[in-house]
Amino acid sequence: MQVHLAVQDDDMWYVITDGPMKILKANTAVAISDGALHRVEKPREEWTAEDKKKANLDNVAKDILYKTLDKVTFSKIKMCKTAKEIWEKLIQLWEGNERTKENKLSVAVQKFDNIKMKVGESMHEYDESNGIINELNSLGKVYSNKEVAMKLVRGLPKE
Repeated sequence: MQVHLAVQDDDMWYVITDGPMKILKANTAVAISDGALHRVEKPREEWTAEDKKKANLDNVAKDILYKTLDKVTFSKIKMCKTAKEIWEKLIQLWEGNERTKENKLSVAVQKFDNIKMKVGESMHEYDESNGIINELNSLGKVYSNKEVAMKLVRGLPKE
């Protein structure tokens, strides 16, 4: 998702993570005493075409997110005002809180520990059925290629 949004505009991912872009201008009414330029929100009537494009990124991001959701999920986020709020709600819905993540990780590690090739299963099916590795990676538990290979070999039947 991050790459898809970044392709639309370089600042799109920041709209998702930080919220709508604020269009600012230098504050000429404040003297620069500490060497830092002070900024204030730019009045809408002073916006350039580029400013309007940047200000609209939140709407574009919301549209992209809406188009990826099914009706049930959409009904759970439709009250969110910004793309950032939508993203945070989706994370909460799909990943859960820290306790839920810990439980998911625990279950995934247990599945990984119990990997065994089933009777009559081909090597291709055995390899394909182990999507647990991807699940573990997404939950932050990364095994080295050697560890994964050794686990898969140990899961093969003796014959």
